[in-house]
Amino acid sequence: DKDIKNLLSPIYDKNLLFLENSEVKKILMQNSLIESFNIKKKYPSTLKIQIFEKKPIAILLDKKNKFYLSEKLELIEFKNLTNYQTLPYVLGNRNNFEIFYNNLRQMNFPLKIIAKYTSYETNRWDLKTKNNQVIKLPSKNYTKSLQSYLELKSQNGYEKYKLFDYRISNQLILK
Repeated sequence: DKDIKNLLSPIYDKNLLFLENSEVKKILMQNSLIESFNIKKKYPSTLKIQIFEKKPIAILLDKKNKFYLSEKLELIEFKNLTNYQTLPYVLGNRNNFEIFYNNLRQMNFPLKIIAKYTSYETNRWDLKTKNNQVIKLPSKNYTKSLQSYLELKSQNGYEKYKLFDYRISNQLILK
């Protein structure tokens, strides 16, 4: 709210008759958290702005840059916001994550259990869950490995394992 009020401060004392919607749009689009908005003028002196925010799903760490990723996997400028401190981290680049994330969604993988996604140069991923389990995936056919993990997860006793290593073809290493 404070950021938006500060952004809009240049138009506070302007006459509504002379205020163009494009001017307000230009100001609001400076905030990367804003997805869309509606502007209504109530004469003589009220400007109603309804703002719809992008919903961050993760924090992307790409080289030395830090961004939020929206549901549509758009980059959002990172600000340390308390509402989003529990989001999972993504270590890697956005394009690789987009492919991986879409595959996870397609197979209905429970995304809420993931605390960190780590991409490696060998085109493979590691997932760290919120209960500190690590799933090491192979670079190819990782969806089979994820299905296997989901089957194990539904069984009793899987909680005692902290490492699920699927990197070697047709093998699972548990520790």
